[in-house]
Amino acid sequence: MVLPITAGINKDNHLEIGGCDVVDLAKVFGTPLFVMDEVTIRTQCKKYFSSFQKLNKDTEVIYASKAFISLAMCQIIQEEGLSLDVSSGGELYLAKKAGFPPKKIFMHGNNKTPKELDLALEMGIGCIVVDSENELERLDKMAAEKGINPGIMLRITPGVKPSTHNHIQTGQVDSKFGFGLADGVALKAIKKALEFKNVYLRGLHVHIGSQIFALHSYTKAIEIIMNFAKQILDETGFSISEINVGGGLGIKYEAKDEPSTIEEYAKVIVKGIQKEAEKYGMVCPKILVEPGRSIVGNSGVTLYTIGTIKEIPGIRTYISVDGGMSDNLRPMLYGAKYEALIANKANLKPKAKVTVAGKHCESGDVLIKEIKLSPVEVGDILCTPATGAYGYMMANNYNMQPRPAVILVKEGRAGEIIRRETYEDVVRLERPLRWQIEYGV
Repeated sequence: MVLPITAGINKDNHLEIGGCDVVDLAKVFGTPLFVMDEVTIRTQCKKYFSSFQKLNKDTEVIYASKAFISLAMCQIIQEEGLSLDVSSGGELYLAKKAGFPPKKIFMHGNNKTPKELDLALEMGIGCIVVDSENELERLDKMAAEKGINPGIMLRITPGVKPSTHNHIQTGQVDSKFGFGLADGVALKAIKKALEFKNVYLRGLHVHIGSQIFALHSYTKAIEIIMNFAKQILDETGFSISEINVGGGLGIKYEAKDEPSTIEEYAKVIVKGIQKEAEKYGMVCPKILVEPGRSIVGNSGVTLYTIGTIKEIPGIRTYISVDGGMSDNLRPMLYGAKYEALIANKANLKPKAKVTVAGKHCESGDVLIKEIKLSPVEVGDILCTPATGAYGYMMANNYNMQPRPAVILVKEGRAGEIIRRETYEDVVRLERPLRWQIEYGV
């Protein structure tokens, strides 16, 4: 499942997704283009919901919107019965515009600004995941001024270093996120939170990283966080009623990848927490998880038009597309690897090795190194699967490149859920030179 579950090859030997010929989509909507398959998104949501509910009714699945968020995506998530995790004021504002129920919103961030916290408090969201002592104090003061009592969780850094790229590890000791367990830092924060009168502690949050295949990392994190919950009970008498183990389940980017299933992940999380609670003679807390990538990653593909082909004899052949690091920054940030195929020749077997380059003025703007593709010609449509997560969300305007459109497909129908930027959009914030700048304090 590198491609969406509705993918296939039609009678014209073109790639088809959601009943739509992607070559036709490229003609109608232009390229670069993000194509999201609604059936795959909803199927993944349902798998998460049912997998956890089957094992324990007292569970909550929270979609991590940083993977991909839009008005339409918020609507789908709400319809599928999931809650929503946001990590910035912008994501929170979009959720508000979408009419997402505030009580089902969780807010993250290691440096939430007063403006962002103010918006969260004004909206009355369900939970703010507190990341530092400064934030805890600020939040208590702001809540007092507003006369409200928001629910919070404290993010705990468990000291677990999962097997994934170091840029997406978040649970190790040396992390910008959360309260560390070493030297009693986390316990001190718990005691302070319990002393404050204007916030109420819902539970603990732990997130060890992203694109994780080895589930034993979660088992270790659960052992640590439940041991800490027992320590809190012993020292304060406070019983932790909710444990949020974050997200991070890996997906299939390449054919050789073998990620764990949602069902396997659910079993490790639920059984692990139940086992630890029983070991310590504690009531099993409510279990929360925050999947993002594993819901939308394989739901999306990116379409490009091949513009130039450059052969360097004895070295390599470059094919250049009309996008690159402005719509998929992951290969440059993490060395992320992708599959690809020629969408208008989907039935032909791959033959020659090529390197897929972007159009930007950076030698490092390379999307895929040394991949076998069917015979390539200028004007062909290249498809890179598994770009539904962290593709559009990391898109940028480098070289003043307009960001692509995002379309949703289902049962032969397609529609824009995010329109393509124009050059006018790209320069809309520009102002001409003025020698005299007026400002006031």
